[in-house]
Amino acid sequence: MTGQSNEFLDAAALVGPELIARGDTITVSETSTGGLIAAMLLAVPGASAYFKGATVPYSLPSRRQWLAMNRQTVADLEPMTEAMAMRFAQITQAQLDSTWGIAELGIAGPTGAPYGVAAGTSVIAVYGPNPLSTTVITGHEDRPRNMQHFARAAITLLTTALEMA
Repeated sequence: MTGQSNEFLDAAALVGPELIARGDTITVSETSTGGLIAAMLLAVPGASAYFKGATVPYSLPSRRQWLAMNRQTVADLEPMTEAMAMRFAQITQAQLDSTWGIAELGIAGPTGAPYGVAAGTSVIAVYGPNPLSTTVITGHEDRPRNMQHFARAAITLLTTALEMA
């Protein structure tokens, strides 16, 4: 992130004050970004006013433990879909009773998923007063670059949701 750190963190600099002004809170669940979304939100001064917590449920056991998810929770959903991301965001929001929940599920690379999703693919959802979701496809296999791209896309989606709420 050297050289990009200001641009990378500046994306969240607009979201934090907006959340504070509204009195809103947020909880984050992210997989392939590995905590970057949470780090971006926490880099904003005053983050303790809106940031309730985050998790990186990278494995099935962590999803079961931290999000209380099981096969029934997602039985009706295909993996790596916006609907799956929205379910994660809803559960994330409910876990800490936040105004907003944001979830990111992705394949950062360098290889794709065993179920046929290419590296450089992420699904992101924001759940709250204005639920939104998006699919991000970077078209490359550069893991760190994809992680950063997905995290920026998540903050952008949150910004849009806040503007529309």
